[in-house]
Amino acid sequence: MSFLNSLVLDSGLAILVANANKLHICSAEPADYAGTLAVSLGTKNTPTISAIAARSPSGRKVTVSAITNGVISANGDASHWALVDTVNSRLLAAEALDAVLAVNNGDTFTLPAFDIGIPGPA
Repeated sequence: MSFLNSLVLDSGLAILVANANKLHICSAEPADYAGTLAVSLGTKNTPTISAIAARSPSGRKVTVSAITNGVISANGDASHWALVDTVNSRLLAAEALDAVLAVNNGDTFTLPAFDIGIPGPA
């Protein structure tokens, strides 16, 4: 395939923008919503997700703003983030953190801003 209209790429990212209402930091990569809850060490309600934009060198992306006040609810080592739609009990996206983060119940966590993108066709 040599062409995909930006509208096609944007449709998948639009689900994140419209429905991702909680970010979890997790002790392992979750495979689904229930799995996210099982490995969650902390959360950030209503993370800020940017409008859809161009991705370099091709494709489309959104940016999740830096987290400065996530709430830790369990002790452990966070290795992944997960964005979920709590209304529909869906895991929408997950990925490894850049570095494992040791966390303690009652603390807060921070994460730098990061992009979620869909590459354009090669």
